[in-house]
This record gives sequence, C-alpha cells and structure tokens, in this order.
Amino acid sequence: MTSFKALLIEKQEDKSFTRRIEQRSLDDLPEGTLLIKVQYSSLNYKDALSATGNPGVSRNFPHTPGIDAAGTVVSCDDNSFKEGDEVIVTGYDLGMNTAGGFGEYIRIPSEWAVAKPVGLSLRESMVIGTAGFTAGLSVQGLVEHGVTPQKGDILVTGATGGVGSVAVALLAKAGYSVVACTGKKKHESFLKTLGASKVITRDELLENKERPMLKEQYAGAVDTVGGEYLAQAIKATQYGGTVTCCGLTASADLNVSVFPFILRGVSLLGIDSVQCPMPPRLRLWDKLASEWKLDCLDDLTEEVNLEAVNEKIDAILEGQISGRTLVNVQA
Repeated sequence: MTSFKALLIEKQEDKSFTRRIEQRSLDDLPEGTLLIKVQYSSLNYKDALSATGNPGVSRNFPHTPGIDAAGTVVSCDDNSFKEGDEVIVTGYDLGMNTAGGFGEYIRIPSEWAVAKPVGLSLRESMVIGTAGFTAGLSVQGLVEHGVTPQKGDILVTGATGGVGSVAVALLAKAGYSVVACTGKKKHESFLKTLGASKVITRDELLENKERPMLKEQYAGAVDTVGGEYLAQAIKATQYGGTVTCCGLTASADLNVSVFPFILRGVSLLGIDSVQCPMPPRLRLWDKLASEWKLDCLDDLTEEVNLEAVNEKIDAILEGQISGRTLVNVQA
C-alpha cells in the first residue's frame, strides 16, 4: 500500500491541537472517485484556521488541511478523467473536513476537479489558488455590474493578502486605476509593482467612520476583510458603484446605514468561491489562463516545501504574510 507524507492536525485530550508531518496510507484517505497525486498546494487563511482547530472550518480530527491542490490523476472510478491528466481542485469541502492538499495524495469526488486549462502550469494554478480565484470572481463581479475603468478608482482592502494582492494585479491588468489599502505601508513598493496607482493606510480609510456617508471616491471596491473597512468602502463608493465582499478577518459584522444603497444606488455583491457552480468556475479558470493571465505571478509568491508550512501557518495568523505562499508538496 502506497504511503505518503502529509501535515496532520490532531486534537489532544486537553482540547489543544498539534500539527506535524506524518506518514499516511492511501487507506487513510476518504472515499471518492478520483485519486490525485498532489504536486502543489497553497496556504490560505482558512488553512491556518483549520490547522488550529477552528470549528467553523474543520470539526473532524485527525485532519490534513489544504483547500487548494493541483496534480496528476492516479485513478478515476467514473472515467471523468484519465490517468496522467493534470487537474486543479479548489473549494467544496477540500481541506475542511476532507483531507486536503497538504498531503501528497488526495481522494475526492471527481465533480470537484477542473481540468487544468491550457496556458497555466500546475505551479501557476496554485499561485492563483482559492485566493486568486476569489479575486477573479470579485473583479468579474465588478465588470458584470458595469464598473468600467473609465468610471474611476477601485479600492482594494487587505491589499497585501492573498486575495487582495491578486485582485490588485488583476484590476491593473484589466486597465483599472487601483487604490490599495493596507495595514503594512512598508509594502507600498510591492503593491505598486503589482499595479496599484495609490496606496493608503487603514487609518486613512477609517477617517470619519462615524459618518453615515462619505465623499464619493471610488467607482467600486474589492473588500477582503469585512467589518468597518467594508462599511467605509460602501460609504465612499460613488453613485451606481459596486462593492464586492469576500472576507471577514476584521469582523463578520457590518455596521452601515441604508443611505449608500438608497441614495446612491450602491450594490453590495457577495463573493463565494467554495460552492461556485462548475460552468462559471470553468469559464473563470480559462480566463485566468488567457486574457487575465498575470505576468507578475512570481512577484506575488514565496515557495516553500511541506515541512515549512507549520511556521507559515503561524505567520499568516499573525498577519505577517504578503502575497501568496506556494507549497511544493513533492519537494
């Protein structure tokens, strides 16, 4: 029986959680129609929550996190894929309560997998990963709601994070003027490398936060953190603009009046990449591999092996990671 290494999270009797690299067997994997040898994964904030036992993400232990995986098909019971096919898996239950990409093999329902589009390597697909896919959905939402580059600046909150950094780069590539908001002003040059035209601090965004409305500053916004930052983005969006919402690291609460919605016609668009239906999922991956393919993927990325994931989990929880962390599972 094939054995492989994986990051294993275990719950202790005192309700604490430990994490270490262990040898696992294919028999340890859940049932599923598709067996994949994982080449790359990536680190997301949700992975760190899973690795520390957050019950809103993972409830069953021992467990292997990793909500992203890209690799080659070993076997497929329903013939949806053939041996050797290169596939991408993001979303659904991967890495939550189904063993995820921080192991050298995963077994999943074949319906969760996407054939890797021409134009992307497996490595590039995981630099994008769930974070980049979510950013893509956010930018696509702005486009579909008529927010064009000619209408003005687009605000991106949490701009140095995984979703935010890719959103900055995608918006810049699509011709938008991007205002990047971050708590890490030291990374201003990094954000401008990605295409931001202006960088502001969190404190600047939160000025006059007690007001129900702010000066119309942005044609739209991509909010990745929630809470008062999302509220400020909504209040500062111009007439007919759209704000997308995909994160809650600041807060899950939204304290904002109805004035921006009923006086300026602002739209708030929720973004979910986990259960995104397959037809739009396939279309967006194709777009990320072609007209929206980023030239700056290496600038976004730090590559680590599986053994280094432990310390990166601590770093992302402490807000010490910028851009994307690529995990070379086979290294």
